[in-house]
Amino acid sequence: MTHPAHTPASLPATRSKTTFPAAGTAGRARRARVEPMAVRPLRDGRYAVETEGGTYVVALDAHACTCPDHQLRDARCKHLRRVALEVTEGLVPPPGQRTAVCAVCGGRTFVPTAFRGPTLCPAHDHGPGDLVHDRETGERLIVVAATGERADRIETDEGRLVADYPTNAAYGAHEPVFRAVYLDSLRRGGDVQRYAFPASRLRRVAGRGDADAGTDPESRPSPVEGDGDGAASPTTA
Repeated sequence: MTHPAHTPASLPATRSKTTFPAAGTAGRARRARVEPMAVRPLRDGRYAVETEGGTYVVALDAHACTCPDHQLRDARCKHLRRVALEVTEGLVPPPGQRTAVCAVCGGRTFVPTAFRGPTLCPAHDHGPGDLVHDRETGERLIVVAATGERADRIETDEGRLVADYPTNAAYGAHEPVFRAVYLDSLRRGGDVQRYAFPASRLRRVAGRGDADAGTDPESRPSPVEGDGDGAASPTTA
């Protein structure tokens, strides 16, 4: 499962020079905010900072910059401050992360640099213990695991791809798959079956109190009916 940072979905692929309000600052801190700059993450984890006077490279983790102010005075220059500000504001990824695109909505998000699976933004990600609705049936489930695999690459116990089930036709085959259990099955006790769902088929429930309402156990298909309203064949819980 991915755990992206809270990045605005509207973050553009490339950025022009921008400024920040002065916010009562002075000196280098003020210049870092009010002078037009464009910050661009580099593949090696550093950042290129384009200013009116030139382009410099910042290594945030090492507190280093190639500008004369830092090189000659060992100062925490305006470029270092500006990169730190943009990371704090969620405008560029922090060190060790990169920008990625959510597999559900296409919004931009941040993931660990080495991560290569399908990614999700916070609005569409699910974590173990999350209470969710199945968009197809309206029933409540508890997320138990994330596979990190696409729906068109992971098989159920029936030997079928998750994406191939008719009830998943409306959801992206490229979406990561989550495993979940029906809430009413937990209440009944006994064997609990896990089901596989594409990410966008599960909608997070706003409040935990919603779980108390429950659903009619008889209204849900039998766990072995993976080709019906269930997302897929059950897997061992």
